[in-house]
Amino acid sequence: MSRSAVRCTERVAVLVPVAVMVALGLWGLDRGGIWRDEAATFQVARRSPAQIWRMLHHVDAVHGLYYLLMHGVLALQPGEVLLRLPSVCGAAATAGLVAALGSRLCRPRVGLWAGLLYAVTPMVGHYAQEGRSYALVAAGVAGATLLLLRAVRDGSWWPYGLVLAVTCVLHEFAVLVLLAHACALALARVPGRVWRGWARAAGAVAVVLLPLALVSRGQSAQVAWLTPPNGRSVERLLREFAGPSWAVLGPCLVLMAVAVLGPGARRGLSPAGVALPLMLVPPAVLMAVSRVSPLYDDRYVLYSLAGAPLLVAAGADRVAGILRRAAGATPPAAGGGRPYAAGVVARGPAPLVPRRPVPHGTAVAVRERPEVCVSGTRPVLRRLSVPRARAVPGRRPRPPASGAQPARRRHLGALVGAVLVCGALAVQFPLLRADRRAANRPDDLAAVSAAVGRTVRPGEAVLFLPSLERRSALAYPAGFRGIRDVALDVPAAEDGTLYGREVGPRELRRRLGGLGYVWVIGEQYALRPSWTPRNATDRAKLAVVREEFVTRAEYVHRGVTLRLYVRPRSTRESRSAPPRPASGSARRGGPAGP
Repeated sequence: MSRSAVRCTERVAVLVPVAVMVALGLWGLDRGGIWRDEAATFQVARRSPAQIWRMLHHVDAVHGLYYLLMHGVLALQPGEVLLRLPSVCGAAATAGLVAALGSRLCRPRVGLWAGLLYAVTPMVGHYAQEGRSYALVAAGVAGATLLLLRAVRDGSWWPYGLVLAVTCVLHEFAVLVLLAHACALALARVPGRVWRGWARAAGAVAVVLLPLALVSRGQSAQVAWLTPPNGRSVERLLREFAGPSWAVLGPCLVLMAVAVLGPGARRGLSPAGVALPLMLVPPAVLMAVSRVSPLYDDRYVLYSLAGAPLLVAAGADRVAGILRRAAGATPPAAGGGRPYAAGVVARGPAPLVPRRPVPHGTAVAVRERPEVCVSGTRPVLRRLSVPRARAVPGRRPRPPASGAQPARRRHLGALVGAVLVCGALAVQFPLLRADRRAANRPDDLAAVSAAVGRTVRPGEAVLFLPSLERRSALAYPAGFRGIRDVALDVPAAEDGTLYGREVGPRELRRRLGGLGYVWVIGEQYALRPSWTPRNATDRAKLAVVREEFVTRAEYVHRGVTLRLYVRPRSTRESRSAPPRPASGSARRGGPAGP
């Protein structure tokens, strides 16, 4: 295959997964509501850069670069589509980079299969439509891994260090990919000069990340809700990486094993030598640390998912080669004769020996499997010659073999693999479709705001319990227009916090003292008698409504409760009944504790 044809094949192998990921990412992008994590992005990114910078000194420093990026994006037109569009672009870029990794490490069809598998994975589709930084972090890690291969080949380490430093500032847990890259280099047995170049780049990344790590360490209370991972966490992550059902998970695990255990899998920077550490090392390290100090959540290691489709595609390519040899066909050279791998090999290739005896004096061209050496040197195709002899009378020379038939076989094999990926998409399609609904997220703040707008009248008093429930008012203020936020002292943007500063317990009791009724908007767990908040003001809210009020009405929607409390002695003076939502989801009752 000519060099121009090889490059065209590479481009197709990269662009097809990108197009598929863009289509899946844009499908159902506007769900009609955002949930709590996206609400943080939405309301912080609409602040001024000075207000964002002030807030980062108190909370969410780990997302600082992402908030500044989204400030520029949402300045165009605040809305759900633009909120999630950078994540779609990040997921599409990652799919293309995974395909490029497969092409570089093995051959274009491996890249095509790996990129398509990445694009149709439900976990990827979920975070491609999430207004958070995780899809962009995955793109940065995939790009850094591709630059690692180039740096091993030509010794240029500054692009690798730059991309990885920006990615780590985007989310600091991306630094764990350095350990995965170190394992890949160790498996490849690279020479000392490669280790020195990598160490300099890794040191630069650590220096850039250190200030952010120190600041975010002081904000660790934000992740106090995390729990130590267990065996169920490992199983869940495996299913998210390789397939939610056994119809997909089983074949993927078999193909991964074929890729890892096959001969030559650990020679040089092979697909298994790069993909296996990328898939295993960051989650394993974060889970191990989280046994002592809980920090693990599966979204924090989304970038490691790129290793799974690479392993599956490499295993499928090896199985295809075995079947081809069993059928008597000669397997094509990786990439049509171009050295795609950027790895380091310890042994040179052995020349192929002609099967039949060759008459003395006949020149024979012997092809070798292309290999890649350090410093990017090209493999040398040797030609063995012996003195030329006369042609045998009566025997016609054999015409040269045509490359059209092997090329057709390669394209057919790539197409068959793509069809199998479509089968995986068909199995996982119900999950992808369900994920496009707002009901598939933990909450829907647009629905909460709409319920408040239908139920609470302007001028009426509202308490948020806990105080972070104020996020629905910050994300969708239309439903809260005109209401009295009894506990609020300083608004969030002015205070440099996510949800604003509330008054102290004494002032809160004074403000509630003259009220005949109050609406409480809270999480269901916060209204249970067994819950004890850490915040003093939240404890005062609970104490007052339990001691001085009784429940008059309640509206529940997707984990958020809107409850009306009235004072028993002022029941006659309060309005007879609050307006009911059209859905009829109200539950009326007598006195009841929160």
